[in-house]
Amino acid sequence: MAIEMKTQYGQIDISTEVVAAIAGGAAIDCYGIVGMASQKQLKDGITELLGKDNFSRGIVVRREEDELNIDMYIIVSYGTKISEVAHNVQTKVKYQLDQMLGLSVDSVNIYVQGVRVTNP
Repeated sequence: MAIEMKTQYGQIDISTEVVAAIAGGAAIDCYGIVGMASQKQLKDGITELLGKDNFSRGIVVRREEDELNIDMYIIVSYGTKISEVAHNVQTKVKYQLDQMLGLSVDSVNIYVQGVRVTNP
């Protein structure tokens, strides 16, 4: 499914994988984020930390009528305030998608899949 934009020069189709890659890159830059998690956890609850090339597995981009909704599955660093980290991710993702693609995002839903203790 692609996101279609019409301009005076023609039509632009942006794939949802591109939107997911930009959103994932913006999220990883935020303080307190260890990485993206797979949206489908294993049966025993272990979360899989995704690499930069697999952001689309941890992000769901939904287009419903004129609304663009993004679900992000993240892993946060131990000792950070989770609500503050989630708010920073939401703000940065909305800003980056607006600046890079001109897309207005209606909601960025954050699902914290785990907390990791990082080595100093």
